[in-house]
Amino acid sequence: MANAELSPTEWVQNQTKTILETGTTEGVKVLGRPIVLLTVRGAKSGKLRYTPVMRVEHDGSYAVVASKCGAPEHPTWYHNIKAYPEIVLQDGAEAKDFTAREVGGEERARWWERAVAAFPNYAEYQEKTDREIPVFVLDPR
Repeated sequence: MANAELSPTEWVQNQTKTILETGTTEGVKVLGRPIVLLTVRGAKSGKLRYTPVMRVEHDGSYAVVASKCGAPEHPTWYHNIKAYPEIVLQDGAEAKDFTAREVGGEERARWWERAVAAFPNYAEYQEKTDREIPVFVLDPR
């Protein structure tokens, strides 16, 4: 998925540029933790957009957590994934096609535990907001 747009947020843009220039997510971290790069389609614009997120992987599937650092509203990319669940995820140098689905109940609890283990700040973010932070599971296509 070439020709995707970069985030308007400078630090996110810089992360994405580093991944695109080096061809890998290796060595690109947030607060010392690894990330993966999503390519998602914009819900309103239909344009492709790059979205780096924390790396939460288990048995070939991934979780993405719509935390927005505990803000009261979902991040923009949440709405993009809801509208267009077919995405590309790059982990290291490899990019693959995935289908995202929002999870709840026991499945969400299992993935939330994995997410907090991968990035402990998620627990703090959940305490900061009244909304239940959404979790998507990305399964390979």
